[in-house]
Amino acid sequence: MLEQRFTLAIVAVLTGLASPAQGSREFRDCPDCPEMVGVPAGLFVMGARQNEAGHTAAEVPAHPVSIRAPFAMGKFDITRAQFAVFADATHFAPAGKCDWRMPRAHGQPMNQSESDPVVCVSWNDAQAYVEWLGRKTGHAYRLPSEAEWEYAARAGSTTARPWGEGITHENANYGAAQCCAGFIEGKDRWLYTSPVGAFPANAFGLNDMMGDVWQWVRDCSHDDYTGAPADGSVWAGGDCSEHIVRGGAWFQAPDSVRSAARAGDRSDFRIGDIGFRVARSL
Repeated sequence: MLEQRFTLAIVAVLTGLASPAQGSREFRDCPDCPEMVGVPAGLFVMGARQNEAGHTAAEVPAHPVSIRAPFAMGKFDITRAQFAVFADATHFAPAGKCDWRMPRAHGQPMNQSESDPVVCVSWNDAQAYVEWLGRKTGHAYRLPSEAEWEYAARAGSTTARPWGEGITHENANYGAAQCCAGFIEGKDRWLYTSPVGAFPANAFGLNDMMGDVWQWVRDCSHDDYTGAPADGSVWAGGDCSEHIVRGGAWFQAPDSVRSAARAGDRSDFRIGDIGFRVARSL
């Protein structure tokens, strides 16, 4: 099988990975910058297995991808506090009913803390943030490619989720069994978003890759993986009025909270269950 052939080839060069923080895999480029985690180069199989429960036609065909160079990924989703620094510095003024400062769900205030992931941010807003962060720090910040995102989310796993096949509310913040509504059970004590880092990190040290909020990536929307690049690069072309979100959210049923799950939304779309995390070239 494809997964079996390429699982043996996964490269995880965790030792000797260069990072700006005196050899540490975790670093920040400024006090209010996102905390970053070094991710090694390697190979993986992107997409859903044919027998994966809950998968959709958008997640196939599964295909080998080579991440040829290490990069850094945000340890957490960008928080409200971090986005506020950007908003103050750039006089960012959101338009429309979905306001990141006062998000609502079903007409009710979400009552987020400053350490919750920012929501009501479009792909265009996320792009503006990473461009500002790059100017502020002098480093190459960006949204991750879709392949980088899935590679980082899987963290060497080949199962439906980084911890295994199944899911409970001990693993992540997600919604009711039938879409779409928030749900409280077990460790998942939040009807809406949860503070970043509320659930365990994956094997690469990244938190909340599954659940809490969907995360924008750089790639334009495509119906499936036919013709997708195999080198981890951004997939341009397709419908670039839409971009891809990954990871599922507090609002979604468990089928959407898988490493392979993907959806497309308008680039100007803002809603209370989509946020983002950043990547950085090393």
